[in-house]
Amino acid sequence: MLSTDQWATIQGLVAWLDQQNGRDQKEITLRLLKLTEEAGEVAQAWIGVTGQNPRKGVTHTMPQVQDELRDVIVTAAVALASIVGNPDYVLNQKLSKIAARSGVNA
Repeated sequence: MLSTDQWATIQGLVAWLDQQNGRDQKEITLRLLKLTEEAGEVAQAWIGVTGQNPRKGVTHTMPQVQDELRDVIVTAAVALASIVGNPDYVLNQKLSKIAARSGVNA
C-alpha cells in the first residue's frame, strides 16, 4: 500500500497531467495505454537481464528491471487516481481481497 505522502505525490502528478492535457476520455485512454507501455519496458529489461535475445545478449541489469517496475507502479497509481476519487481506498479494498483469498494477513 502507498503511504499518505505517496498518494499526495500521485495526486500532484494527476493534477499536473490534468493541467497539461485535461482529463477527457482520450486523455484517460492515453494514461491507461501508458501502463501497457511501461509493462512492455519491464519485459524488455527482463529479457535483457536474462540475455534471452542471442543477437543482443545481456543488455540490462536488475536495477534497471527494478526501475521499470517502479514506473509501472507509479503509472498504475496515476491512472487509478485519474478515474476514482479515492484511489487509496479502492487499492486497499483490492489488497484486502487478494490477501483474504491467499491466506495472507492484511
